Amino acid sequence: MKIVFQSFRITMLLMLICGILYPLGVTAIARILFPHQASGSLVMGASGQVIGSELIAQGFKNPRYFHPRPSAALTPDGSGPQPYDGAFSSPSNLGPDNALEIKAITDAAVDYRKENHLAVNASVPIDAVTASGSGLDPDISLSNAMIQVPRIAKARHLSLLDVQTLIDRIKKGPQFGFLGTQRVNVLKLNIALDRQNP
Repeated sequence: MKIVFQSFRITMLLMLICGILYPLGVTAIARILFPHQASGSLVMGASGQVIGSELIAQGFKNPRYFHPRPSAALTPDGSGPQPYDGAFSSPSNLGPDNALEIKAITDAAVDYRKENHLAVNASVPIDAVTASGSGLDPDISLSNAMIQVPRIAKARHLSLLDVQTLIDRIKKGPQFGFLGTQRVNVLKLNIALDRQNP
C-alpha cells in the first residue's frame, strides 16, 4: 500500500509540473518575448479584422491571386478532404510510389500547367503539386511564384515587372541563411497585390 501511495503522489506531482506549471511558464515566456508569434502570427486587414495567419495557408483559386501549395488536410477520421482547414492539419501519408499519390500529382501538374498557360510538357515546381508535411504550408518557392506572374499580371492588368517587384519585396531567404530555398508567403503577397491593385 505504501508503494501505491508513493506512486500516486509522484504521478500527481509530475502532472502538476509537466501538465500545468511547465505549459503555463512556456506560454508566459512566449507571450513576453514573442507576442506576435504566440498570438498565432495573425494578419489584420485594412479595417482591423483578422484575415488569416502567416503560418497557415488559405485556398486562393481566383486567377488574380497567387495560389498556395495543395492542401492535404483531411477530416479527423480520414474520410474526406478539408482543404486549408487549420483544424485538420495533416500530411497525406502516401508514399511516392503509391498509385493514388502519383495520380494526385499528375492531375495537379496538368491543372497547374492549364491555369498558368504552360506547355503540356513544361516542368512544374514540386511545391506546386505536392502538399507539405502539415498540409497547410503558407509559403511557395520563388520559382512557383515566378511561374504564376504572367497569369496574375494579365488578370490584374499590371506589368510583369510590377508583380515581380512585389515578389522581390515580400520574399524571404533560406532559414538561418542556409536551410531551404527562397520562398514567398502567399497571404502576404496577395494582400500586397490587393493594396497595389484593388
